[in-house]
Amino acid sequence: MIDSHCHLAGEEFEADLPAVIDRARTAGLTGALVIIAADDEAEYQRATTVTEAWDGIRLSIGVHPHAAVQFADDPARAGRLVDERITGRAAARALGEIGLDYHYDFAPREVQQAVFREQIRAARRLSLPIIVHTREAEEDTFRVLAEESAGDTGVVLHCFTGDRAMATRALDLGFYLSLAGIVTFPRANELHEVAKMVPLDRLLIETDSPFLAPVPHRGTRNEPARVIHVAEAVGQLRGIPPQAVADATRDTFVRLFKP
Repeated sequence: MIDSHCHLAGEEFEADLPAVIDRARTAGLTGALVIIAADDEAEYQRATTVTEAWDGIRLSIGVHPHAAVQFADDPARAGRLVDERITGRAAARALGEIGLDYHYDFAPREVQQAVFREQIRAARRLSLPIIVHTREAEEDTFRVLAEESAGDTGVVLHCFTGDRAMATRALDLGFYLSLAGIVTFPRANELHEVAKMVPLDRLLIETDSPFLAPVPHRGTRNEPARVIHVAEAVGQLRGIPPQAVADATRDTFVRLFKP
């Protein structure tokens, strides 16, 4: 089993990283994809500690839309930065998380789009899949992805929370969907329907830890070991054993990220 999206290099895990990794291994995880903010020097340096602590760790590096405003004067600088950061990390297997967030609008939307585009272009140069964050920005996200031919290198819609129509749209374009702890929430009815219909070879599971702790751990710091609850929820919805979900999503991860 693999956690396809977590933030283990965040300062939230500095104090007990070895214990967190031990719990992940005990839970049956063979690895995790750790997201690194390219613009955060401290986090980029902590990535060394994380990769040295667990040989199953692989990295994805990018500029989150919340940080896009830092590149407003020169969006292409974001592409150059992620190119440099990824080249400097042997464990890097993807570019992200990148995308658009119109819920918080921490950066002007046109700036977010420009920074998003430049990073997609960097991913194409590097022949790496991208991890996409999209919130309340479905139309612009799909438009930019299409205009930049992002599907050529692989696209993951991380922490997918859309409905069946959005899921179908993404799947028709060849994208992958990653489900997080929200699928364990009793009232996440739309997401439950999505979990039932996504082909297993296009599905990933994640924690997005330290965020979005699943049932029965809501309200606490999340961690990779708890991805098992996502597998259990998806398995229950689909009527298959959790191990079947774990195995299938691991195979999807290996095929996409070539760890």
